[in-house]
Amino acid sequence: MNYIAASEQTGRKNRRILFAIIMIIIVLLFGLFMWATSTPGESYLGGAQAPEDIELENRLETHVRELAVTSRNLQSTSTIKRSLAYIEGELEGYGYAIEKQEVLTPADNLLVRLAAKTDDAPILIVGAHYDTAGASPGADDNASGVAALLELARELKPLDGKAELEVKLVFYANEEPPYFKTNAMGSLVHARSIHNPERVIGMISLETMGYFSTEAGSQHYPFPLSLRYPSTGNFIAFVGDLTSRDFLQTVIGEFRTHATIPSVGGTAPTLMQGIDWSDHWSYSQQGIPAIMVTDTAIFRNPHYHKESDLPDTLDYARLALVVEGLQKTLRSLGAK
Repeated sequence: MNYIAASEQTGRKNRRILFAIIMIIIVLLFGLFMWATSTPGESYLGGAQAPEDIELENRLETHVRELAVTSRNLQSTSTIKRSLAYIEGELEGYGYAIEKQEVLTPADNLLVRLAAKTDDAPILIVGAHYDTAGASPGADDNASGVAALLELARELKPLDGKAELEVKLVFYANEEPPYFKTNAMGSLVHARSIHNPERVIGMISLETMGYFSTEAGSQHYPFPLSLRYPSTGNFIAFVGDLTSRDFLQTVIGEFRTHATIPSVGGTAPTLMQGIDWSDHWSYSQQGIPAIMVTDTAIFRNPHYHKESDLPDTLDYARLALVVEGLQKTLRSLGAK
C-alpha cells in the first residue's frame, strides 16, 4: 500500500472514530437532558376549574392590589415600610408571632413558624420576596408570590404543632438588583443564618406566579428547553438546579396529585438562563435543596420588570388554583 492510500485509510478510520465519539456525546447529553427534566405523575389535563375556596381568588387579588400600588424597594423607604406593615398586619390577623431579621433596615425579612410535633422534626422553608425592580409596581414580580405565601400562611395555621414537618414562611427583602446575589439579599441572609441546615429538607421560592395565557406561542424558553416543554403559557412551573432534582420531584409529584391546573417541571445547570433567578439560589449556595414555583416570568410575561406589571394583568383564578395545589401539597408533605 502506498503512502497516499495508507493516509486515506487512516483518515477514514479517524473520521469514523470521531463520528462515533460525537454520537456518544450526543446520546449522553440527550440522556442527561431527559433525566434532568423528567418529573413524576401527570400534569392536569382537564378543563378550567373554579377554586374550591370561592373567596380565595378575591383575597389574592386584594393582597396584590394592596402591595402593587407603587414600587417597593430602597429607592423609597416609605414603600418598604408600607409593604411590611401590610404583611405584618395580615400575619398578626392569622395569629402568628412575627420575627424580624435585619437585612438593610427598613428592608428586613419577616419570618413566621409552624411548629412540628417534635422539636427535632425536619424543616421545610417556603418564601417569597416583597421588593420590586426599579419603578415597577411588581404585581406579578412579586406581589403574586407574596399573596400566595400569605394565603398559605392563613390556610396552614391549623397545622401549628400538629405536623411531622416544621414549616418556616419567610418574606424576603432585596431579591431584585442591585442586591441580587449580594450579601444584602434577604434570602441569602436567612440561608446563612440557618444553624442546622442538615434538618432542612428543602426550600420553595414563590416567584412571579400570576400571569397566564391560553394563546399558542405565548410561552418561550432558552434552548434546549423549548424542545421539551409546551408553547402555551397556561401552566405553573417547578424549576431548580441539578442538585435539587430529588426534592423537585417530590414536590411536583405531590402537587400533581392534588392540583387542577397544568404543571411542568425540571432541573438544569445554573448556567442556563433563568434557572437560578430567585431566592432558591441562596439556599442552593448553602447545600440545601431548593426550587422555584413560577409562571416563568420573562419567558411569558411581557410586563416583567416594567411599569406595566399591574394588578389587572394577572389571572387570579389560576393563581388560586396554584395556591390550592400548593396548600394541599404542603399538608401532604407535613403528614409524612
